[in-house]
Amino acid sequence: MPPRQLYDYSKYDFDNPLYTIEDIRKINPQRHEMEQLTGIVYVDEENDGLIGFKDVTENEFWCTGHMPGFPLMPGVILCECAAQLASFYSRKYNLLDGEYLGFGGMEKVRFRKSVFPGSRLIIVAKKYRLRKGKRAEFEFQGFVNDELVFTGTMIGVPINRSTPL
Repeated sequence: MPPRQLYDYSKYDFDNPLYTIEDIRKINPQRHEMEQLTGIVYVDEENDGLIGFKDVTENEFWCTGHMPGFPLMPGVILCECAAQLASFYSRKYNLLDGEYLGFGGMEKVRFRKSVFPGSRLIIVAKKYRLRKGKRAEFEFQGFVNDELVFTGTMIGVPINRSTPL
């Protein structure tokens, strides 16, 4: 049985995001082929959650090699999309100190459907636990064409250039 939907994303305008890729770049450090968000359409400061999306194109770096003739978005990239969404929220709203937010771990990750170029991947994330200055834990879900494609939980930890993980 699929988990309850964290947010009803259907009422938001994905063609006019609250935060565009340019806005996301002011918060998240990823660039070029590692940028895995296109926009953010909703932020819920009261409940520490948000809704974002990734427009998956035929020009993604993984398309020619995963899998040749059948470009299937890798699960690790799906997880990176969710992590970048949670990172945006954590950094913008100062949940954790540090220059960067890094992966501290992932659990309960499940891939339910495949994602292909030409898809709009909608990602929702919501914080469920915080140890201020130490770690932020989020649950996440991804949808394509109103179908749940992946779920899980993640831990974000602060990282500084002087004290890597």
